Amino acid sequence: MSTSNFTIEQLPIPASLNAPEFADFAEMVEIRNEIEAHALGSRALDVTADELLPTYLEQDYERRQLFVARVDGKIVARGGLSWSTEEGSNVSWVFADVLPAFRNRGIGGALFDQIEALALKSGRTIQQADAIHTSADGGERVHPPTGFGDVPADDPGVRFLRKRGYSLEQIARASFLDLPVDPDDVLTSHRREAEAAAAGDYTVVTWVGLTPEQWRSDLAYLKNRMSVDEPAAGLQIDEESWDEARVVKHDEAEIAGGRDMLTAAVLHGPTGKLVGINELSVAKDRSRPVSQEDTIVIAEHRGHRLGMLLKTANLQELARYSPESPLVYTFNAEENRHMLNVNEAVGFRAVGYDGAWKKTTA
Repeated sequence: MSTSNFTIEQLPIPASLNAPEFADFAEMVEIRNEIEAHALGSRALDVTADELLPTYLEQDYERRQLFVARVDGKIVARGGLSWSTEEGSNVSWVFADVLPAFRNRGIGGALFDQIEALALKSGRTIQQADAIHTSADGGERVHPPTGFGDVPADDPGVRFLRKRGYSLEQIARASFLDLPVDPDDVLTSHRREAEAAAAGDYTVVTWVGLTPEQWRSDLAYLKNRMSVDEPAAGLQIDEESWDEARVVKHDEAEIAGGRDMLTAAVLHGPTGKLVGINELSVAKDRSRPVSQEDTIVIAEHRGHRLGMLLKTANLQELARYSPESPLVYTFNAEENRHMLNVNEAVGFRAVGYDGAWKKTTA
């Protein structure tokens, strides 16, 4: 697709780091980083093309397509869609990001037109989108039906998505934890209190990288519960089918991207089953921020401060494994007050907000 000012094309996903298409993929990743940094006011969420490629190559469980817009041959915007391969899924996740200097030229709209058309052609009638929004105070605000949080009505992404018929369903808080935690006895104190509340029935096990074979079945169950137990407001969320093979593929993709996953899990002694996990993804360059991934305690084991136990145990593991790591970042639904309480208690601070949007097309 082309206009007099820009062109839009599908971006091939390179088969490897050495493939000819990798240079364009890497340029797209840099655009992604610039746009998110502009919205959040921080480069903490930056990823490298090497880290991101394995995610796009693994398409057994989630299919992905990428598109880019070019001006004078240079990538100035990116867009894409993804969808679950679960039977009966009716949802496409869509996005379009444009560099600030190239906005208001119709590029984002043209990207969305093409991406939404593909989503609808597939027969999926629900389009959902995540977007990081500025957190400026004052002015008109847009509130989700949950009643938790708001975003500025004049934020470029908010204006764009509302104009295209999307409704704001949920707000997630982006939070940073500066490392090392100071004073360092904060983690020790909270962990001891959590261990006392667990009453001896629960212990922590940890590992780095590949999930040990003995825990893969339990982890698959926890990942399945994560897909449906996490607060989702009015979003349509597909339940994910996990088995041991999927756990291994997930781990291998992380390793292929050059990152180390630190996992802390809670073992329930009477049943011998893992009932909760916390994951921290550490870059090869230890001077970069750490991404907190899944945290969950299954419903029937809540009420024993296991969330705090997991959080503090894994942060202590991180301090030993990568003492040079500068911060941890995480996203949590604004209505998930229990997890926000845990985060705030150990020192996480709010730095930005992510809006989850939805549009249903008959």
